[in-house]
Amino acid sequence: MKYLCLIYQEEKQEANVPRDEIQKAKADYWAFTEDIKKTGNYVGSHGLQHTDTATTVRVRNGKLSTTDGPFAETKEQLGGYFLIDAKDLNEAISIAARIPSAKWGSVEVRPVWDKTS
Repeated sequence: MKYLCLIYQEEKQEANVPRDEIQKAKADYWAFTEDIKKTGNYVGSHGLQHTDTATTVRVRNGKLSTTDGPFAETKEQLGGYFLIDAKDLNEAISIAARIPSAKWGSVEVRPVWDKTS
């Protein structure tokens, strides 16, 4: 079954993180990604640009409106995702717990609708 691991963290904290810690986090991400590729759990992943580049789209009564930024102001922002394949929720949670950002942010694990469901 496929699960989407949504990675949330505080964008504003990034400016205060020492460069060597950022480099270590990047290395941790590369190692994690390579590991789940080897185990066959990897389906895809991408990081996202900061929320100041986001546009929220709504259509109400047939009328399009856009708003700069994310839908809601929150402490943590969506920063990226991993789409994984896991045998069940427990395995998906185990994999998500190894995503480096889980150490300083949070990772939401959600099952992906199966086309046959």
